[in-house]
Amino acid sequence: MTEPTVHIIDRVEVRPGHGREFVGAYLADYAPRARDRGLTLDRILVSPPVWMDDEPNVVTAIWSAAGPAGWWRAAIDARYDSESAGWWERMAPLVLTRTRSSAAAAADVEALCDV
Repeated sequence: MTEPTVHIIDRVEVRPGHGREFVGAYLADYAPRARDRGLTLDRILVSPPVWMDDEPNVVTAIWSAAGPAGWWRAAIDARYDSESAGWWERMAPLVLTRTRSSAAAAADVEALCDV
């Protein structure tokens, strides 16, 4: 049986005119460290789907981890990754708000509860 997938969703509201810059930095500098923690980048969504100069873009990055063990590994490793924390600090001038949440397919929730 394969492990259920846990999705980690980063939602970042980026200051007007900085969406493209943020996505480029996220992919070049943040994503490799997240991959090293065992996460797989599923997709990056930009809303609205045009680079905005006078309004914020919302960037949503959706990652996946293999089951609860993969999710916990990534979470614990992130707590001890000072470079990723420093990256978010350097990006602060571009960011209005950011959130991170976790989710799974409804069909996988029961298996995820049995740990």
